[in-house]
Amino acid sequence: MRRTLIPLILAAGSLAGCNMAPRYVQPEAAAPLQWPQGAAYAPAEAGEAGLPWRALFADPRLQTVIERALANNRNLQASLANVALARAQYHVERSYQLPTLAGTASASATRGLKSSQGDSQSYDANIGASAFELDLFGRLRNQSREALETYLSTESGYRAARLTLVANAATAYITLASDRDLLSLAEQTRDSGRRSVELTQRLLKSGLAAAGDLAAAQTVLEQATSDVASQTTLVAQDRNALELLVGGPVEDALLPASLAELDTRIGQVPAGLSSDVLLRRPDVVEAEHQLKATYSQIGAARAAFFPTISLTSALGLASTALADLFTGGALGASGTASASLPILGGTNKGNLEYAKAQQEYYLAAYRAAVQSAFRDVADALARRGTITSQRTAQDRLVTAAQKSYDLADAQYRAGTDTYLNALVAQRSLYAYRQTRIATILADLTNRVTVYSAIGADDTLAEEKASGN
Repeated sequence: MRRTLIPLILAAGSLAGCNMAPRYVQPEAAAPLQWPQGAAYAPAEAGEAGLPWRALFADPRLQTVIERALANNRNLQASLANVALARAQYHVERSYQLPTLAGTASASATRGLKSSQGDSQSYDANIGASAFELDLFGRLRNQSREALETYLSTESGYRAARLTLVANAATAYITLASDRDLLSLAEQTRDSGRRSVELTQRLLKSGLAAAGDLAAAQTVLEQATSDVASQTTLVAQDRNALELLVGGPVEDALLPASLAELDTRIGQVPAGLSSDVLLRRPDVVEAEHQLKATYSQIGAARAAFFPTISLTSALGLASTALADLFTGGALGASGTASASLPILGGTNKGNLEYAKAQQEYYLAAYRAAVQSAFRDVADALARRGTITSQRTAQDRLVTAAQKSYDLADAQYRAGTDTYLNALVAQRSLYAYRQTRIATILADLTNRVTVYSAIGADDTLAEEKASGN
């Protein structure tokens, strides 16, 4: 008994019983295997899909902003804490599969109150396992596996949060650059409008212009002045949004100068030929781990219908004299086993039904995640396929509008035409220049959208593993 008790306990801890969980098979793809084709899409590109964010964003100031966001964003820190919680819970569930050995020691002394009563002492020391469950039907093993898949899902969720944060920080940075361009345009138009008002006032005094011309010139000036105030507010709000993502102040030296500068420093993310890359997207991986967890949940619920066998054992020493505690005659061992089996009532049936319903829910959620990911990429590629043509046309439109305004303004200043034509040309030029800025913004944000929609940036996982 002495030689075999502890080995038996350890062997019981590694006993592999039957597993009652259904076998997991990855669901069939819920989205087309290839990206969409048509008039809105550029020709498919061969090669691996995805791009690391540092390769996509070549601007060193933007890289610094993103690095700060990954290090200091409060929501991301909360997500990381959630990963730690899930990992700790997995360790707890895993510990139930192994016996817990505990050592105890005690001593007692009794003194007789009468002369006929003698004094007595007792000493004992024990080590053993208490109520260790033999996992013959895989209940504990499946509970541990469920906790592991939950932990892995939170890890994937954390990576998805990092991916989203990179995209949000870049988009906020680009939006700030766009609003600064719009502010600069509004200031230029305001200054031009002020000069037109001053000129019209001089012409009015000389009798060469009508009062209506002055009122018309003032509309352009006041519209641009109003836009300056509005854009000044937006620039301040954009900076606030960026600093919230970064988790702290962003100094002026790190702010974007213009969209034109970023246009040459933000690349294009390849989409590849196959949509299989979506199975690596963090939110899809997260949904799959959640689905896998339900298979183990079913296994644990099924195992609950079978007997639970527990083992209690002890190996120890006992003596009436401390000096004799470690002698051979003081050694003793004990062991007991118990089993329980549910017969009537209880929650086992309901728990199994719940686990199966959970499996159906997360299966649908996984398929929906794949379909949603496919649509994200398809929408982004549709925008990519047409944005270049739109930008080219918008550039030509601004060039033509600029020539039209220059001609109308020159004719008005020469007194050969009314101010109405110059006013219309100036308003059109202002609107077209605003639209061109919006088109460039759409192009740059689309590059970020393709990056996040594909989600194949393995460097985010590597950075986490390295402790960054």
